Amino acid sequence: MIAAMIAAGGRSYKDMQIPVRIVLVEPSHPGNIGASARAMKTMGLHDLTLVAPKHFPSEEATARAAGADDVLAQARVAPTLVEAIGDCGLVVGATARLRNMRWPVVDPRQCAAAIWQHAEHTKVAIVMGPEQSGLTNTDLGRCQLIVHIPTEPAFGSLNLAMAVQVLCYELRMAKVHAEQPAEEHRSAPLASAAELEGFHLHLERVLADAGFLHHEHQKQLKLKLRRLFHRARLDQNEVNILRGALAALDPVRRSVDEESP
Repeated sequence: MIAAMIAAGGRSYKDMQIPVRIVLVEPSHPGNIGASARAMKTMGLHDLTLVAPKHFPSEEATARAAGADDVLAQARVAPTLVEAIGDCGLVVGATARLRNMRWPVVDPRQCAAAIWQHAEHTKVAIVMGPEQSGLTNTDLGRCQLIVHIPTEPAFGSLNLAMAVQVLCYELRMAKVHAEQPAEEHRSAPLASAAELEGFHLHLERVLADAGFLHHEHQKQLKLKLRRLFHRARLDQNEVNILRGALAALDPVRRSVDEESP
């Protein structure tokens, strides 16, 4: 009966490959790595990156993977989050704690729909933080979208692998049941995380040299600037234009040019 209903609806749950990278930042328990790999594979995801894991490779991780050994075998280990997401045009950060800063936050279902707007045009990563502390504000500042899994207040958060399972499930169901919203036509691909990071560092340096960034408030201001530009979903041409403008306005460069004969 169920199979007939699925066939009648024209939907297939078989052989679905979901091109989304799961990034685990500084996971401390190898069992969670293995369980996350299994959660991914059951939903059709295979791209796993670990940022500075405490123990990996690990026999415990392999045991908990329970059939997802291939996901672990091809998992990439990166020293920093910047390197792990450098080639991604859309980076989603998962957090259990809603900070004071007004981040643009979506639930897993909204997150899945947003991801499918971009997944065929750019690489996408979902970033999960350490088990005990979660992602830092600095890490979240490198994400264009924040996802929060709502839970009962008494529990607060899910186990890492359980959170991975929820997000991967929603990605799979969004692919099966919903038409992908049409992405606006762009003359250039979305800027990658590495290109955005280069732009933000350039912007921060120019603003600091100009005296706009002051030590007592620069941390929060930097995060707000990142959030502002993340909302714009900059493409590669737009980043190049902005960096060209920054180069022209750079007070250090201008002072050197003025002193030259």
